[in-house]
Amino acid sequence: MGVEDNNTEYSGGSPNVKNCTKVSFIPLTFLIFYGVSGGPFGVEDTVRAAGPLLALLGFLIFPFIWSIPESLITAEMSTMFPENGGYVVWVSTTLGPYWGFQLGWVKWMSGVVDNALYPVLFLDYIKSAVPALANGVPRTIAILAIIIALTYLNYRGLTLVGWVATILGVFTLLPFGIMGLIALPKLEPSRWFVVDLENVQWGLYLNTLFWNLNYWDAVSCMSGEVENPGKTLPKAIFYALPLVVSGYFFPLLFGTGAVPLHRDLWSDGYFSDIAKIIGGVWLRLWVQGASAVSNMGMFLAEMSGDSFQLLGMAERGMLPDFFAKRSHYGTPLIGILFSASGVILLSWLSFQEIVAAENFMYCCGMIVEFIAFVKLRIKYPAVSRPYMIPLGTVGSILMCVPPTFFILVVMALCTFKVMIVSFLAILVGLILQPCLVYCDKKKWLSFSVSSDLVDLQSSYHPVGEA
Repeated sequence: MGVEDNNTEYSGGSPNVKNCTKVSFIPLTFLIFYGVSGGPFGVEDTVRAAGPLLALLGFLIFPFIWSIPESLITAEMSTMFPENGGYVVWVSTTLGPYWGFQLGWVKWMSGVVDNALYPVLFLDYIKSAVPALANGVPRTIAILAIIIALTYLNYRGLTLVGWVATILGVFTLLPFGIMGLIALPKLEPSRWFVVDLENVQWGLYLNTLFWNLNYWDAVSCMSGEVENPGKTLPKAIFYALPLVVSGYFFPLLFGTGAVPLHRDLWSDGYFSDIAKIIGGVWLRLWVQGASAVSNMGMFLAEMSGDSFQLLGMAERGMLPDFFAKRSHYGTPLIGILFSASGVILLSWLSFQEIVAAENFMYCCGMIVEFIAFVKLRIKYPAVSRPYMIPLGTVGSILMCVPPTFFILVVMALCTFKVMIVSFLAILVGLILQPCLVYCDKKKWLSFSVSSDLVDLQSSYHPVGEA
């Protein structure tokens, strides 16, 4: 199916999904919420790195620099290409399949690295209640059990995952609403304005902000599974945005305002201690439980995006056909198994190492995405976009400047070790793609491109071409 003029809309989606239940608005909103955030767990390091004032300002200002531009681009591009593979398809259309594959590899690696965080965060929050899980063999067994259980749930279907994410989201956010009400009489506004610019750990501060407010584009990899994507995707993204930002800002506001500041205590799991100080043991247990289910939700959402990205790449002929095969639940079984294996291999890394490496690879991928977005706006201005950023082409291009600058800052602040590890991961992708092409040429593996997917080059004449 092609795209011919401004009134022609590609309704597309992935092939072979006729019998699969599509994801509707509410579960999609919470899949996005968990793909980006999952609540305030993991933001504590912003206070330790920079103090209350910069932490609060960061979660007010940074969404305008990064989250809003990325979410707007995701909404436009996902409705232009409503199929699994998302950003890989955008880049392949503009820069060619080689660079589409490189983006897919980098973003998949970034996603797997990111997903390795959640078992670690889960155990960090409950180790005070179950000290045996702090280290050693019990911790390793617990990590493996979590990964296996959540991988199986992903296998059972994206619609199920979406509704589970909805239930978990309500349970995750509710204790912080109650904590805020209890904290009101104890608030001391002067605590919010504490800042010490001479002792700011800028690398940790910016990496933590970036990690907590990125991944808006992950939902694009599941576009082919969405019910009426032209309307449902933008709506879900725009409802998820305030949900994510408020889910960070208000817990930080109450936590820093109601409790005396000890910056060195603000690390993973500290919100449970704040809950005990403000409301007692019962609230602490609830926050610990909320953290547990939040990490479950984030793991599920991330693995869904990663596995459907691999499926979408296979449907575009970038990966062998077996990645495109689905289970009888409609889920990409091979993609799920590959993603779970990567998580297991990386789960031994520390929180800070995981965040820094994930951010660096993600930054590399986002630069390519911005280039693809700009080229599509210039080269195919008349192609139907059910949602289009209301800034015009020039305004949309200028919108990409602040997040691009921020990307360069985040990358510059990475340690040498993180850069080396990230470049080695990127190098694997540079070598892997030609190897797969050679396997296709020799017929060692089977590759194919679905005829049901849109091809702008063959169906639409770009600007400046006959």
